[in-house]
Amino acid sequence: MLHSLLKIVLTLSISPLIRFVHGSINPVEIHEQHFFDSVTREPFFIKGVDYQPGGSSDVTSKQDPLSDPKICARDIFLFQKLGINTIRVYSISPDLNHDACMTMMAAAGIYLILDVNSPMENQHLNRYEPWTSYNHNYLQHIFEVIEEFGHYNNTLGFFAGNEIINDGHSAKRSPSYIRAVVGDMKSYIKKNSPRGIPVGYSAADDLRYRIPLSQYLECHRENEPDSSIDFYGVNSYQWCGQQTFQTSGYDQLVSAYKEYTKPVFFSEFGCNTISPRSFAEVEALYSTDMINTFSGGLVYEFTQEPNNYGLVAMDRDGTAHLLHDFVALQNRYTAIESNEFQMIRKNAISLMAAAPLPACKDKYENIQIDEQVPQDLAKDLVRKGVDQKRGKYLSLKDSDLVSEFDIYDENGVKLNGKCKMEVVNKIEILQSDDEHVSQPKESNPDPREPPRQAEKQKEKESNAASFLTLSVPSAFFWTTCFLYFALHCNAF
Repeated sequence: MLHSLLKIVLTLSISPLIRFVHGSINPVEIHEQHFFDSVTREPFFIKGVDYQPGGSSDVTSKQDPLSDPKICARDIFLFQKLGINTIRVYSISPDLNHDACMTMMAAAGIYLILDVNSPMENQHLNRYEPWTSYNHNYLQHIFEVIEEFGHYNNTLGFFAGNEIINDGHSAKRSPSYIRAVVGDMKSYIKKNSPRGIPVGYSAADDLRYRIPLSQYLECHRENEPDSSIDFYGVNSYQWCGQQTFQTSGYDQLVSAYKEYTKPVFFSEFGCNTISPRSFAEVEALYSTDMINTFSGGLVYEFTQEPNNYGLVAMDRDGTAHLLHDFVALQNRYTAIESNEFQMIRKNAISLMAAAPLPACKDKYENIQIDEQVPQDLAKDLVRKGVDQKRGKYLSLKDSDLVSEFDIYDENGVKLNGKCKMEVVNKIEILQSDDEHVSQPKESNPDPREPPRQAEKQKEKESNAASFLTLSVPSAFFWTTCFLYFALHCNAF
């Protein structure tokens, strides 16, 4: 009798208030020095672009690259036309709503690597005087970014910094602070996020600092186990025009990171000293020469800005004009999806035999690591969490997927018909009235652990990764507890 009553109470107290969000875009995880789809366990290679329309200075509390669904509909259509699977965004405002754009990206099969800093006040480290900017307000900002974007399956990872070290002065002041921010972010994710999300750093194209900094950010400290990065981004512009794997120095890049225990990829590439660009380096990047060491890359950049690295030129009214660089890159990305390249990627991956993280050294060439960083500054924020709206996927109408803006090809001819993004992942949402209480789903807490979600997903339609949140009212909770103890007392 008590068993039956207990079952009824549990059903009444939980079922009506469960909120399921099914998103068939699978989170990406890290195992050893490679990215993997957490469900299919297939290797994941970043094939993407850097995306910051208007530049970082254009980010305000009223607009950022992922806050306008109409612009996202246009650009995601072009992402798919280009053939990419990932974008990198340098700055966003956590005060804005990004649900629609992130839902569209998830439906389109596009992942996001997001920098947590922005040019706005209290939202970035001062590279020359980091002690003036590493404070409660700064940590509050980066945790708000994590709190929101950590709830989207297609958030691939976070960058703790971009080119913070770019000269001798910053190399003396900032390394310890970068490592501290990485540790703070990973601690917050471990305590508050629904799954393990990798944290990395994007390094400037300067060999004096890029390699020693990668070693310092990789190494293990017993008293700060969470302060090492999960991946390393390399900004590289050394392949210009018609070069080869050897003449470009890519062979030396591979040699430098061959024994690196973390995933490495190009967080920026695409030299434009010779224009239009041919992007011949794409073939090398996804070949057997590099595929065991580099996990792909991101071309700089999507929109045409004053520095002339763009693939698409935008008018003030939102009209898009594809440039010749767009078509050249599109052709290169299409080529690496041939059966030949797919077999290369499938067969060439080799993992290090559980290589241990190297222990941190006292000194590294060209950088100083002895700056004293305030301890436990993030402790209370990590423990309590921040008051920030958590991202969620939305139901989309068919009209939401169509660009309202005209798009012209590289020859100035307007594209015919609807410029509509293709839905490759069906995002289904079933939710209750309770939108405020959430419980992180079970997942790998450490992004370095082997992908292991496939077994959990066998009963999910289309191997859908899911989030589960529930709330139990106090009256039902205490009634359930009473019946539980009554049942066990009766059993004895």
